[in-house]
Amino acid sequence: MNKKIIKILKKKNVSKIVCLTAYSKNIAEILDKYCDIVLVGDSVANVLYAFKNTHKISLENIIQHTLSVKKGIKKSLLVVDMPKGTYNNKKIAKKNAKIILGKTKCDAIKIESNHKNFDIICELVRAKIPVMGHIGYTPQFKKKFKVEGGTKHQANKLLKEARLIEEAGAFSIVLECITPHASKLISEGIKIPTIGIGSSAYCDGQILVTDDMLGISGFYPKFVKKYAKLNRTIEKAVKKYTRDVKLSKFPSKINFLNGK
Repeated sequence: MNKKIIKILKKKNVSKIVCLTAYSKNIAEILDKYCDIVLVGDSVANVLYAFKNTHKISLENIIQHTLSVKKGIKKSLLVVDMPKGTYNNKKIAKKNAKIILGKTKCDAIKIESNHKNFDIICELVRAKIPVMGHIGYTPQFKKKFKVEGGTKHQANKLLKEARLIEEAGAFSIVLECITPHASKLISEGIKIPTIGIGSSAYCDGQILVTDDMLGISGFYPKFVKKYAKLNRTIEKAVKKYTRDVKLSKFPSKINFLNGK
């Protein structure tokens, strides 16, 4: 098993796992200093391509962004989302997962659960392809956003789903928009780490879309905490640049001579 994955597994009930998304080398290089896991998420569809959902991002898109991100990664576990439609059955899933790993040299792939693709996880793991699962709100399969696990029955159903994913061989599971009670039940009820997004501090780790937490995505769910407002910082810089150009203050002789 990948040494990085073993390191993640050992963090269960010991220390929190830090995860963020990246789509380019520049951002990945920064995240790598602090994150345990860096995810090339299909959220790139919303963040960079302005699609309404994640459904239209292609395998080629994901691979190209991963190739860039890989250049900035040294220590973090690099996980890649498999786009919608690339793992419809075991044969297709194995073929596409091998393409992703072969071309990008990433550490693992992530697939969303549709309550019945446990056999696909099994097939991938048998092929020595590390898999991260994903339950709760799964954007590739669910049209309507809602918090899940609100009733005892729903929470137990999610726990059963998580256990089936664990039994299939996944090394961790993302819990998206799941109630605190259900998140606690699942995190305590399985042996592999849970990574929460909008699913309380009971999870073994947390992940956010980096652009959301930096304030530059334009999309901010209630569970997102803005750690910066880079949109304002960028606008100030552009405004200053615009003023300097119009007033012929840039480029100056110094800028030219220094090659800046």
